[in-house]
Amino acid sequence: MRRAAGGRVIFIPAIDVRAGRAVRLLRGDFQQETVYHADPLEAARSFVDAGARFLHIVDLDGARAGEPRNLEQLRRIATHVDVPIQFGGGLRSEAAIEAALAAGATRVVLGTSALRNPDFLRRALDRWDPRVVVAVDVRGGRVSVAGWEEQTELDPVEAIARLQDLGAMRFVYTNADRDGTLEGPDLQEVERVARAIRGRFLYSGGIGSIEHLEALRDLRLVNLVGVICGKALYESRFTVAEAQAALEERRPRRFRLAHFPGTGAA
Repeated sequence: MRRAAGGRVIFIPAIDVRAGRAVRLLRGDFQQETVYHADPLEAARSFVDAGARFLHIVDLDGARAGEPRNLEQLRRIATHVDVPIQFGGGLRSEAAIEAALAAGATRVVLGTSALRNPDFLRRALDRWDPRVVVAVDVRGGRVSVAGWEEQTELDPVEAIARLQDLGAMRFVYTNADRDGTLEGPDLQEVERVARAIRGRFLYSGGIGSIEHLEALRDLRLVNLVGVICGKALYESRFTVAEAQAALEERRPRRFRLAHFPGTGAA
């Protein structure tokens, strides 16, 4: 399904937190880390001051440990910036979800727990939907979990179908092989994922130029509602304002918060 003229894809800066710092990994590899800010709040403020209207925060320590480890960083950021925050990493219990929401998350991202524990996902959706987004992270054409360190045999389309059968309708799809490479998205892959998703999704992985954003926009996929990007911003490949402009259609309409998964429209 294609996006009607006048639609908009939103741009969401990413902040990955490890050991209390804002970092980026290359292809999801913890051994290939670049530190961009000693304080994640500094990164958040810089993005919001530049015009960002949403933030995507990943607790990398939590993703590996299986429980959140950077909730204080989330709390600090939520206290000092006035934009919705999507938070994931180690949210594998209802208590962890409660803690993330209490710390200031507007939405929570479930990955490993959603794929491994169907009953947990059902309970989370029953209790917190539409504030629950499900992550599908892919490496080598297969879904990976546990901070991208464990490979499954699941094809991403098969995983999406299973998750939708459980009630999930909002997704973050990440190509870990491209993440941090700045090489651009695989547009055929994005289209394949879009055909599988009945709800809406955000794409992440490999964005390195304005042309990459424009290419995603020009796919005109009605269920692609946002693009998450971190490294290209840190390395000044483009600004937040330039990214937002690149994702707008030629006939933009007034922005509505409902375009972001979990707020308003399904």
